[in-house]
Amino acid sequence: MRSRPPRRAVAAVLTSLRNPRVRAVVGLRDRRQREAQRRFVVEGRRELLCAADAGWALRALFHCPDLPAGGDAALIRRFAASGAACEPTSRAVFERMSYRRTPDGLLGVAQTPPLALQELTAAASRCGTGELWLVAAGIGVPGNLGAMLRSADAVGASGVLVADAAVDVFNPNVVRASLGALFSVRIAVAGADTLRQWLDRRGVRVILADPTAANEYTTADFSGDLALVVGSESAGLDARWRRQSYERVCLPMAGRVDSLNAATAAAVLLFEARRQRLAAGKG
Repeated sequence: MRSRPPRRAVAAVLTSLRNPRVRAVVGLRDRRQREAQRRFVVEGRRELLCAADAGWALRALFHCPDLPAGGDAALIRRFAASGAACEPTSRAVFERMSYRRTPDGLLGVAQTPPLALQELTAAASRCGTGELWLVAAGIGVPGNLGAMLRSADAVGASGVLVADAAVDVFNPNVVRASLGALFSVRIAVAGADTLRQWLDRRGVRVILADPTAANEYTTADFSGDLALVVGSESAGLDARWRRQSYERVCLPMAGRVDSLNAATAAAVLLFEARRQRLAAGKG
């Protein structure tokens, strides 16, 4: 008589809203909890796929088969193979953990990596010679920081330096707005003074985005090792940046409004830097 192959253990579906694991995930919506536990939530198939492609491991993965992406067996197996505890949930439990209005059924918990400047090493941009850094100074809107990460990823920048972080890099809305770029872009967080000293020691030229500047951004030289600094949505760059003798450029405004969204301004500058660098490489 043939012996039957052993049955695979089927994970029990998590159905209790009071389960400690559910409460722990919900608690990570709070910045203090994220910082204390050094963990954050990654929700959505696209974001989790980017994390997997970038080599990020998860501590836990929750999936709801009743939602569109919750049955993605290949991605679930991929994270399970890297050591994540994978657990199916009921729809009610998943919707309790989710921070989205229309969750897709996949949600992970990742370890927060170190974001200190000393963790960064020299990194040329992927759009010509030299380093290209975006400095997000005092950005307070999670969606803007996430969009800045997307633009930095799109142009192949060396990384994003977050100065005087008014918003947590691992805020769920930053993760979502980045569309996964959070996992592919090198990031460091530091105070403005520390960041300026770091750039100066490396010989990185700094250009400030300043709506009061006399020169338009298209007249600036964006070659070589360069950091583009974009200030907060409401106040722009504070006095600590303005006191320095850095070059300043503006984006011309022909309409009635006098400034662009911070993320939009960053995208314009980054793509101009990319254009100039690629053109120089072809010359």
